[in-house]
Amino acid sequence: MIRQALEKDVEKIGKLMYQIHKVHSDGRPDLFIEGARKFNEDDLRKLIKNDKILFFVYTDESDEILGYMICQYENTDGKVAMFDRKTLYVDDFCVDEDARGQQIGTKLYNFVTEVAKNNGCQSITLHVWNFNEGAKKFYEKIGFKPLKILMERKLESE
Repeated sequence: MIRQALEKDVEKIGKLMYQIHKVHSDGRPDLFIEGARKFNEDDLRKLIKNDKILFFVYTDESDEILGYMICQYENTDGKVAMFDRKTLYVDDFCVDEDARGQQIGTKLYNFVTEVAKNNGCQSITLHVWNFNEGAKKFYEKIGFKPLKILMERKLESE
C-alpha cells in the first residue's frame, strides 16, 4: 500500500535514510559523513506536515514501511529563454535494502507518476550520484534519461 507519510513513520524512515546515506558515504567519503543521514527526526516531522511536500511511504500488510519518496513541484516560469514547465522533483527516494527486487520502487514511481500527471506536470526530475550504479540502472529501467550533467574537477592541495 502507498500512503502519505505520518508522524508515526519518522523512526522507520530515519532508518531507511541511514541505509541510503551509507551508499553515499561509501561512494564518496570525501563528501558524505559516515553514519549521518539527510534529515533528522525534526526535519522529517516538518516535511510530513508541510503541505507543499509530497511524502509517500510504501507499506506491507502490517503497515511496516518498506520504502518512501519525498517530492515537490517545481516550475521553470520566469527563467530566461525557457518554456514554462511544471515538474515533480523527487528529492529523496529509498527502498529498504532487504525488500529490493520486489517492485516496490517501481510501484512508488508509478504512483507519483499518476500524481504528477493529475497535477499538470510535464515531467519528473531527480538527481542521482554518478557513483550510484544501482540507482542509475533502476532509473534508466523505468525510463529516466540524463537531462544535464554536473561535472567536477577536484583541486589538489599544494
